[in-house]
Amino acid sequence: MADISLARTRMLLVSGTANRPLAEGISEQLGQPLCAVTIRRFADGEIFVKFDENVRGQDVFIVQPTNPPGDNILELLLLIDAAKRASAARITAVIPYFGYARQDRKDQPRVAISAKLMANLVESAGAERVLGLDFHQHQLQGFFDIPVDHLYCAPVFTQHFRQKGLKDAVIVAPDVGSAKMARGFARRLDAGFAIIDKRRPSANVAEVVNVVGEVEGRDCLVVDDMIDTGGTITESAKALKRLGAREVYCCASHALLSGPAVERLAAAPITEVVVSNTVRIPDDRRFDRLTVLSIAPLLAQAIRNTHSDRSVSSLFDEAAADTPGRRKGRKAEHDATAESVHEQERDARRAKA
Repeated sequence: MADISLARTRMLLVSGTANRPLAEGISEQLGQPLCAVTIRRFADGEIFVKFDENVRGQDVFIVQPTNPPGDNILELLLLIDAAKRASAARITAVIPYFGYARQDRKDQPRVAISAKLMANLVESAGAERVLGLDFHQHQLQGFFDIPVDHLYCAPVFTQHFRQKGLKDAVIVAPDVGSAKMARGFARRLDAGFAIIDKRRPSANVAEVVNVVGEVEGRDCLVVDDMIDTGGTITESAKALKRLGAREVYCCASHALLSGPAVERLAAAPITEVVVSNTVRIPDDRRFDRLTVLSIAPLLAQAIRNTHSDRSVSSLFDEAAADTPGRRKGRKAEHDATAESVHEQERDARRAKA
C-alpha cells in the first residue's frame, strides 16, 4: 500500500557537495527547489549531516556522485542514513558516477571487489532504489538487491554529434569492453564501426596494438564510459590519425581527468572532447577543445518518472527509435503512401471521366 501512495507524496530533492551544480540543474528542470541541508566538517575532518526541512513521509532523491575523495561516498551514506532516521517514505540514491566500480571481480589473488562493497554500503545505509548513469560494467546492477535504474548518456551525445554532421562517420571502440557501447552509438548515428585492440601493461597505461575497421578519410568518434588519465583516448586518437582518419572526436560519460589527462588531451590530435557533467570539472581542469554537456534534463525526467511510477526505460526506447536511418525510412514510407494516394485519386478521376 505504501508504494501505491508514493506518487501522491511530496518529492524531496537533496544534493550533497560533490556536484552541486548538477543538482541545481536537475532542480531547475523539475521546478523543484533543493531541500535545505547542513553539511559541514568537524575539526578533525569528520562529516556532519542534518536535514533542515521535514522529511517524514517524503519521496527523497539524493544526488551525489561517488568519485574520489572518499568523503563523497561517506557523505552519500550519511545523507541516506539521516533521511531513513527521519522517516522518509522512500529513499532513492541518484549516483551520476558510481565510483570504485573498476574492481568488479577477483581477477588477481588477494584483491578486493570494491564495486560490490560500495553497493552493499549504499543498500545497508537505507537506500531503496538506485538511479545510476553509465556504470563501468552493466553487471554492477546485479550487485544490488534493490531496484536499479541504469541510465545512459548516449541520447545526449548522439544529439550533439548529429548536429555536427560528421562526414562518413565511424564509431570507434577503444577496447573490447567499450564495443557494445560503441555499437549503440553506431546504430543511433547510422555510422560505421571499428574497434581498437589495446593492451594494458599496467594500470592507467594503454598501448594500442591494432585497429580493426576502415577509418581512412572518415570522421572518427571514439566513445568510452570514462576518461581518467586520458591514456586510452589519446593513444587511440594517434593511431586513428596514423591510419588516415579525417577528424577524430572523443566522448565519454565521466570526465575524471586525473593526473596528466588535461595535458595529454590538449596535445592529442583530437578535434573535440565531449563529456557530460556527471562529475564536477574544476575550472583549472578545462581546456579549449573540451565540451561539457549537461545530463540534468535526462536525470530530471528519470526522477520525475520514478516519482510518478512511470517507466524509466521508455526514455531510451523512444530515443533509440529515433535514429536518422529510421527517420529516412519513415519519410520514404510517407512518400510512398502519398504517391499511392495520388495514384488512387488519378484512377478515380479517370473512372468518372
